[in-house]
Amino acid sequence: MSQQPSAPPAAHRPAGGRPGAAAAVDETVAVEPASGWHCTHSFYRFDRAILAALPEAQRRAGMEAFQATLNDQTDRPVRLQQWIVPGHKADFAVMALDPSPHAVDGVHQRLLAGPLGPAIVPTYSFVGLTEVSEYLPTAEQFAAKLIRQGEDPESPSFQARVKGYAAREPAMHQARLEPDFPPWPCACFYPMNKKRKVGENWFTLPFSERSRLMAEHGSSGMKFGGKVSQLITVSVGLDDWEWGVTLWARRPEYLKEIVYTMRFDEASARYAEFGPFYTGYIATPEEILKHCRLQD
Repeated sequence: MSQQPSAPPAAHRPAGGRPGAAAAVDETVAVEPASGWHCTHSFYRFDRAILAALPEAQRRAGMEAFQATLNDQTDRPVRLQQWIVPGHKADFAVMALDPSPHAVDGVHQRLLAGPLGPAIVPTYSFVGLTEVSEYLPTAEQFAAKLIRQGEDPESPSFQARVKGYAAREPAMHQARLEPDFPPWPCACFYPMNKKRKVGENWFTLPFSERSRLMAEHGSSGMKFGGKVSQLITVSVGLDDWEWGVTLWARRPEYLKEIVYTMRFDEASARYAEFGPFYTGYIATPEEILKHCRLQD
C-alpha cells in the first residue's frame, strides 16, 4: 500500500533508517523503541464446546471479565480497538498499540487468564512496530522533486509549496509513529512481503527505483483520501512477514476497491507477496458477546 516502509540490506540503506542518515551508535537498553510504538493484532475464536461445559456462574463472570478487560480505561494500551471478524478464521480481533510491548501483550494475557479464558482460542497474531517510511520525502527531497519536474525554485508558488510541506512534515511523522484510529466502522488486516526472487528481488533495487515505484503506489492510494485510512507496521525481524497493513474504511466496498486498484501498481503486481486477509467491523466488547451469541 502507499508509503510502505522498507528494510533493505546495509549495502542499500544507510544507518539511521533514511537515505543519507549519519551512522550513530545508540547504547540505550530498553524494550520501548526510540520512536514509534509496538503494535499487535490478535485474533480469537470462542470454543463452543468448552463454553457449554462451563458452570453458569463462571460463564457470567467470564463475560463480565471479558468486557472489563477491553473497557478498562486505566490499565490498557494507549490505543485499543476490537473487531467482529466474519467467517471461520476468527470470531473477534483485538488491535493494540503502546510504547511498551508488555502493555500491548497484557491485554492478550488478561483475556486468557480470565474466567472465560479456557474457551478463548487464539487463532492468529501479528506483531510489529510503527515507523516513518523511508519513502516519505523530507522537505528537501520534496523540493528537489519539484525542481526535477521543472518548477522554478525562485517562484513564489514553489516556495509556498515547500514551506507548506515542511510545516506538515512533523504531523505526517506523528501520524505514522503514534497513530489514532479513524472513526470508521470497516477494517481489514493482512501481512505482506517484498519478493526476493531472481529477477524480482526488491532488496537489490537501488533506492531511487524503489522510491519511484512507491511514489506510484502512493499516488494510487491517495485517490481514496476521505474513504480509506491505512497504517503500515514494520515486522522485519519481529514476525514471519515483513509488514502488516491495516485499512479502515467508511464502507466495506472501499476496502475492496483500494486493494484491487493498487494491485496494478508495479510495486504490488511485480514485487509484493500477500498473506491472509482478516476482515473486521469495529465493535464494543458487549457487541462482540452479543454477536457471538454469548449473551442476549
